[in-house]
Amino acid sequence: MLRKVLVANRGEIACRVLKACKALGISTVAIFSEADRESLHTDLADEAFCVGPAKASESYLNLEKIIQIALDHGVDGIHPGYGFLTENAKFAQECEGVGIKFIGPSSRALLTMGNKANARQLAKSMGVPTIPGSETSVGYEEAIDIAKKIGFPVMLKPVMGGGGIGMLSAYNETEIQEKLQQSMTLAGASFNDPTVYIEKLIDKPRHIEVQILGDHQGTIIHLFERECSIQRRHQKLIEETPLQQIDSDLRSQMCHEAILVAQACRYTNAGTVEFLLTPEGDHAFMEMNTRLQVEHPVTEMTTGVDIVQLQIGIASGEEIPYTQAGIKQKGHAIECRIYAEDPEMDFFPSFGRLNKLVVPRGKNVRVDIGYLEGDEIKFYYDPLIGKLITWGETRTEAIERMKEALKEFQIEGVKTTIPLFIKIMNNEHFQKSEVDTQFLSRDFGL
Repeated sequence: MLRKVLVANRGEIACRVLKACKALGISTVAIFSEADRESLHTDLADEAFCVGPAKASESYLNLEKIIQIALDHGVDGIHPGYGFLTENAKFAQECEGVGIKFIGPSSRALLTMGNKANARQLAKSMGVPTIPGSETSVGYEEAIDIAKKIGFPVMLKPVMGGGGIGMLSAYNETEIQEKLQQSMTLAGASFNDPTVYIEKLIDKPRHIEVQILGDHQGTIIHLFERECSIQRRHQKLIEETPLQQIDSDLRSQMCHEAILVAQACRYTNAGTVEFLLTPEGDHAFMEMNTRLQVEHPVTEMTTGVDIVQLQIGIASGEEIPYTQAGIKQKGHAIECRIYAEDPEMDFFPSFGRLNKLVVPRGKNVRVDIGYLEGDEIKFYYDPLIGKLITWGETRTEAIERMKEALKEFQIEGVKTTIPLFIKIMNNEHFQKSEVDTQFLSRDFGL
C-alpha cells in the first residue's frame, strides 16, 4: 500500500480523496494556490504546500512544481482527483519517470483514449456501435462531405479535452464553416490542440455511462451504469443509478461493451465508458473518461464499493477484491451538483462569500463538500460547492429524500442551483424518468 499520497486538486474532490487516504492509514499532502491558502482541503491534509498564484495555469496545472513538491516531501503516490491534470498523459508520464504512482490509468491509456477520434476507432474495432461520423480530425471540405453523407444536423467536437468545451452543432452547410472555426479556436485555447472531428447529432438522446475498474493483474469489472442526461452546456447537473426504463438485456450489453473497450486499451484504475441512447432504444459509444467521475458517489451508494479506496489499492499493485458476480446493486441513488450559479441567468457563476452554509444530514443522505461557512467562492475556479446524494430502496424514495435534503441545504451569499433542483424533483417528467439531454431546455426553458 502507498505510504504518502499528494492530492493534486482542490475543493470537494480533494477533501474526498484526503478522507479516503486517511481511512486507509495513508499520510497525505495537499497543494494550494495563494487564493486557496485557507481552504478546507488544506486543513484535512497532514501537510500542505503552496503551489503558486491563484491562476490555475500557474498553480494546479503546474505539473513540474507539483512533482517537485512530491519529491521533496517523500510522496510515493499522486491522486489527481478530476479536472486539472487528471487526463494529462504528460503528467502521468512524469510521475512514472520519477517513480511516483499516478493514481489513475497509465500514460499509454491516457494517450490512447484521450483522443476521442482514436477512441471511436478503437471501440468500433471491438464491434461496439459508434455514432456515425469521421474517423479522424476534419477540415472544412471533409466536414461538408461527411455531413452530406451522414445527414444534418451534425456535432463538431474537439478530439481532446472535455466538459463540453468546443462542442458545437451545425444544421446546414453554411453553419459548418463558422462553427468549425469556433470549435477549433476553443479547442486550441482550452486543450492546446485545435483538431476537431464530426459526428451525427443525435436528437434527444439519453447520456449513459458505465463505471469500470481495472487492476494490473488484468481483471476488469463494471459497477453498472449511471444516468447523466440532465445537463447544461453539455455538463452534467444530476446523475442517478440504476437506469430506469431500460430492459436488462440492453443494460448487460452496454456493461459488456464497456469492458470490451477497457480491455482493448489495457485499462487500469477507474474510468467510465460513455454511451448515447436514442429515443428508439439504439445505443452508441461516445467516448471514454479516463478518470474518477464527479458522480461516482451514486455508484458507491448502491454497490457499497468505495471507488477512491479501490483506486489507491490498484495503484499500489493490489488486485480488485471483487468478482463481477460479487458486485450487486441495491436501491436507487441520486446526486445533485450544488453549483454557485444562477440558473435564471444562463447558469452564470455567482462568486462571493458563503455567509450561511447549513448542510443536510440524516440516514441515507451524503454530502461531499469543499467549503465551510464563511469561505469564499472565487472566480478563478469551477464554482462547484459540493454534491448532495440521497439513497432509497426505490427511485421514488430517493427523490422524496432528495426533496427534503434540498430544503435543508441552506446557502446564503451566492446564487445556487438548489432552487432549480427542487423544481426538477417535483417535475412530472423527471418523476417518470422521462429525461434526455434536452430536458432543461424543454421543461424549464433553460
